[in-house]
Amino acid sequence: MNNVISYLSGFILIIIFSFPIYAEDKPTHNPSNVASSKIKNVILLIGDGMGPAQIGLLEAYARQATKPVIENRVTAFTRMLNEGATLGLSMTNAANVLSTDSAASATQLATGKRAHPATIGVDDKGNSSITMLEIAKNMGKSTGLVSDVRITHATPASFAAHQPSRTRENEIAVDMLSAGADVMLSGGLRHWIPEGVNDDSSAIFRQLTDLTSGLIKITSKRKDQRNLLFEAKQQGYQLAFSKQQMENIDKKNQKILGIFSDSRLPNGIVANNIKNKTSIPTLKEMSVKALNVLQENDNGFFLMIEAGLIDWAAHDNDTGTMLHEMLKMNEVLNYVLDWVADRDDTLIVVTADHETGGFGFSYSANDIPAPLPLPGNAFKDADFQADYNYGTTEILDKLYNQKLSYDDMLSEVYDSLDADKQTPLALMNIINQNSEFDITEQQAARILAEEENNYYVAEHKELSMKRVPKFDVNDAFFVYQGDNRRNLLAIEVAEQQSVVWSNGTHTASPVLVFIKGEKKLDQQFSRFMGHPELGQKIIKILQSN
Repeated sequence: MNNVISYLSGFILIIIFSFPIYAEDKPTHNPSNVASSKIKNVILLIGDGMGPAQIGLLEAYARQATKPVIENRVTAFTRMLNEGATLGLSMTNAANVLSTDSAASATQLATGKRAHPATIGVDDKGNSSITMLEIAKNMGKSTGLVSDVRITHATPASFAAHQPSRTRENEIAVDMLSAGADVMLSGGLRHWIPEGVNDDSSAIFRQLTDLTSGLIKITSKRKDQRNLLFEAKQQGYQLAFSKQQMENIDKKNQKILGIFSDSRLPNGIVANNIKNKTSIPTLKEMSVKALNVLQENDNGFFLMIEAGLIDWAAHDNDTGTMLHEMLKMNEVLNYVLDWVADRDDTLIVVTADHETGGFGFSYSANDIPAPLPLPGNAFKDADFQADYNYGTTEILDKLYNQKLSYDDMLSEVYDSLDADKQTPLALMNIINQNSEFDITEQQAARILAEEENNYYVAEHKELSMKRVPKFDVNDAFFVYQGDNRRNLLAIEVAEQQSVVWSNGTHTASPVLVFIKGEKKLDQQFSRFMGHPELGQKIIKILQSN
């Protein structure tokens, strides 16, 4: 597995030193080429948090696991390159800083302009910037947004809203409804329904429970009585709250709002376990529906699909769940490649908004393997002896076999125990029952240990806890303090997994850009870019037809 990661790392270095350095905010396309484009559809797939090493995890699993669930051991990324896709690199940093959050990065992709962290659809001067979705809408094209997190979350929001902060999800929902994307499929019902539903004896609570057939938790984060579902119906949207309702909507109906949970959709492990047994559509099923609807427009369409839970797993440093999220992304990309197989009018762009967690396989001094006899003549007098533990391929199968995410082990199972039963022994048993990387009671105690918050900020969204999980090093880089037990679990199993994580936030690592459309256009992307330039290139192609 380490060979695959090393290969990718070396390949990236080759690209870095082979391509010209990008010029910020200055597209380098050839206008004459763009003018002759046949492209009328653009499909942008964003793996949130999906750096080169996350793709490397998927590739390692496909190529080296004992029995991977990937057909012929060929991932969709390898398939895309085998079918002639172009590969580039892009820097993700926000305006005037080294790293980024999802809002700034997605805004830079959506608008082709620099943006500050946490801003939605707003440039670095503070002005609203037209997005590629809005440009497509103005051209008479159909538009769609699909995500497995909340539709009002940073990435989808950046394509159809304009707000000074990503935290303003109630206002973002209003913006998105105003923008009028033809298809919106995701989670996040809590930002679309009135505050009054929080009284479960109210008429509006009963009304929305009936409307959603009791399939979705009815709670609201709004601070007003606006019912955006009612407003959406007035604007001609067909509503869907289950997979069956979504599938039953005629594809010729060009306006669908499907919301399938109060917040995010199920993580990859849960989704795999409940497949075909749930009312919640998968990311692939939502993508299939979106494409079936949007393709009805002869003028073409723009569709953004986000695999958003890669990022959530990486924030938790949860390698097993992240593998399942990458498998979800792989499934969607394979479907999209099948969909365009006989078409020459569609541009596919696959990239990430940033890398999360500083993930990588590595070798260590832990449990150095025994000498290994080799048949070659170079070892006729001695066995081969590895100097370090480079990681066994069995790790990949164990990662796939994880039964619950770290989030579910801790927040759902452990935290649901009575207070007197929340002990290190109980946590050890929960983890060992749901993972093949066992921990001891002593390790469980370290995961549960707390200390005074060295970074306490009163009323801060993430830093306002006075006592937090205890880190020995680098605690400043684990900013989501309420969730940090998950990262501490990752530290305890790191040696067994041959995995290292550098943080619980984002890195500034360049991300890969896969392009498949017309060769004369694709070559524009075979370079070292920044996300504003990448966004500009996509917009220019979108506008060319």
